[in-house]
Amino acid sequence: MRIFYTDRFVLPLPEGHRFPMEKYARLRARVDEAGLALPDALAEPRAATDAELMRAHDRAYVERVCRGELTPAEVRRIGFPWSPEMVERSRRSAGATIEACRAALQSGVAVNLAGGTHHAFRDHGEGYCVFNDSAVAALTMQAEGLARRVVVIDCDVHQGNGTAAILAHDPSVFTFSIHGANNFPFRKERSDLDIELPDGSGDDEYLNALDGGVCHALSASQADLAIYLAGADPFLDDRLGRLALTKEGLAERDRRVFRLCFDAGVPVAVAMAGGYSRHIEDTVDIHFATVATAARWAGMRG
Repeated sequence: MRIFYTDRFVLPLPEGHRFPMEKYARLRARVDEAGLALPDALAEPRAATDAELMRAHDRAYVERVCRGELTPAEVRRIGFPWSPEMVERSRRSAGATIEACRAALQSGVAVNLAGGTHHAFRDHGEGYCVFNDSAVAALTMQAEGLARRVVVIDCDVHQGNGTAAILAHDPSVFTFSIHGANNFPFRKERSDLDIELPDGSGDDEYLNALDGGVCHALSASQADLAIYLAGADPFLDDRLGRLALTKEGLAERDRRVFRLCFDAGVPVAVAMAGGYSRHIEDTVDIHFATVATAARWAGMRG
């Protein structure tokens, strides 16, 4: 199984910033120590090109990001200070999901240890998201003739509003988001399928809703490829989550997504998406469990 990492590209964030950059390096260390990928299958991706980014984003927006010409209001909306490192990491994160999609189409499953930047719109970023890696990767696979139809299965606790908006008029990419009803973004976009859960929803409520949602998304999309955003933030102790899933419930979520995609014959490219637990090791544990489940599924396909 191919696994792509971007943790060498660290953002210079102000002291006390709430975004947990450290989780990416810890996650790769766990994956490496566990031997979930052969040494040559754990790789740093190339950066997404301008042409790839512009499949999902306006040219003017991409150029202004890269030249450091975003307005202060746009920077605040993203949540990171602009820097050359921000641009490079954002390119690499999108590149990692592109590479994970290519690898999944070849072998059945692949993983980006970052990504899931689903709040980036065609002409602006927000919510710690600069470029929308899922939309960029889906449209790139189609442009390269590698996939005809794609389904995005977004299990981050926040709605994938940017993904929904970018792909709203594209019937060849089906967007499914299961998320907290009362959480960010407070103005939701319309995915092809949205399932909204009340605050405090736990394992049983979530998993029951998930089964129906994934089955519907796979049936309606008739997809050649799934991009799975396996957010760690539905966890009960996540600072930004507002749901109440246990680690066991989240692991079962992963198993169900992979099993349903496996049964439908759909390859899966995984992105980690959000995770903001009060204790960073909890977030790393949840992300690691997702990668471990992907590795077991890859072994079954092999």
